[in-house]
Amino acid sequence: MDSEFAHRIAVDWHTTLEHVLAQASQHGGKGVLVFDLDSTVFDNRPRQARIVREYGAQKGLAALTKCQAFHFTNGWDLKHACVKAGLSDADAESIHRDLKNFWGARFFTSPYCRDDIEIVGAPRYLNACVKTGAKLVYVTGRHEEMRAGSIEAMARCGMPVPNGPGVVLMMKPTLRETDDAYKRVAHQLLEEMGTVLAAFDNEPTHVNDYASRFPSCVPVHLATDHSGRPVTLADRVISIPHFAW
Repeated sequence: MDSEFAHRIAVDWHTTLEHVLAQASQHGGKGVLVFDLDSTVFDNRPRQARIVREYGAQKGLAALTKCQAFHFTNGWDLKHACVKAGLSDADAESIHRDLKNFWGARFFTSPYCRDDIEIVGAPRYLNACVKTGAKLVYVTGRHEEMRAGSIEAMARCGMPVPNGPGVVLMMKPTLRETDDAYKRVAHQLLEEMGTVLAAFDNEPTHVNDYASRFPSCVPVHLATDHSGRPVTLADRVISIPHFAW
């Protein structure tokens, strides 16, 4: 859990999940439920760790060849993960730029996102959403080249996969578009699909945007990890730790 937002998680946070399902059941096919992918329904730390291990093997850095998902305790901070895996601060600093380039060439690809695992409870909750009859829409900053790997990971984890108007996966056309800009474009498309009842995202900027654009929806923040930008969550945003309710 992201300690930065732990204080926002109410004791009865799970009631938000129940409320969303109840609202979705009332709206049926006219309702829209929106979910981000990375750090919202997927834990991509296994993907991150695999890349670090491969870098360590290529560069002869034994400590990095043992990197695991649990070494990522500070969001997506590669340098921090390298230190957790056994490198000194100085060594982690010296390789950081090279590692970031190595990471960037692999992280945003289908073969690597197949390593993703589910956030606790996500498959069960997503399937419960589909059973309400509402539209389930994944809106992600991943780009189209990652579609095949993303769907494969969904299927392996037992999540609903895109199947037409009932379950939709919206992705950036290319890697070049920024996540912020793309998700704001996606808002218009979501409005055309029906009534946005709830939107789930780990990025404070994105969940704040949903809260602003859709004043009647339930904006839900996953307190997992995020990009690290210093953004304050809007007052009406609800934080939850996972989907096991």
